[in-house]
Amino acid sequence: MVDLRAALRSHARLGLDTSIFIYHIQANSPFSGAASQVIEQLKQRTATGVTSVLTLTELLVRPFQMGHRGLALRYEALVRAIPNLTVVNTNARIARQAAVLRASHQLRTADAVRVASSLEHGATAFVTNDIRLRRITELSVIVLADYVSS
Repeated sequence: MVDLRAALRSHARLGLDTSIFIYHIQANSPFSGAASQVIEQLKQRTATGVTSVLTLTELLVRPFQMGHRGLALRYEALVRAIPNLTVVNTNARIARQAAVLRASHQLRTADAVRVASSLEHGATAFVTNDIRLRRITELSVIVLADYVSS
C-alpha cells in the first residue's frame, strides 16, 4: 500500500472534502490521523489546499443543531486559520462546472461544487473519504480509507 504522504506529495494543490476537516477536528475517528497528515502537508507548505465555502455549511450544521453557536464559530475559525488553505466562494463558473460534473458523474450537488471549486483553483487531486467520488476523472481522487489499516 502506498504511503498517504507520498500520494499527497505528488500534488502541489489539493482539493479537500468536508470529511477531512471533520476527522481533523474529531480526534477519535479511525481517519483522524490520516486527515491530520493532509492538514500537516498544508502547514508544512508541501502543498496548498482549496475547499468550497459549502464545506463550512456542512461542518457547522451539527454544532448549530446542538445549540452550540460558539463551537460553530470556533470550527470556522479553525478552518480559516489553516495555513495555505483557500476557502472558495461559489461563482457562476464554478456553478456551471459543478453542473457538468454532476451530469457526467452523477454527483450530489455539494460534492460537485467542492470538486468544481477545486478544479477552478488548480487542484490536481481531491482528498475525501467518499469512495463514490472515485468516478471523477478530471483529477486524482485520494480516498483516506485506502491509507488506513482496519
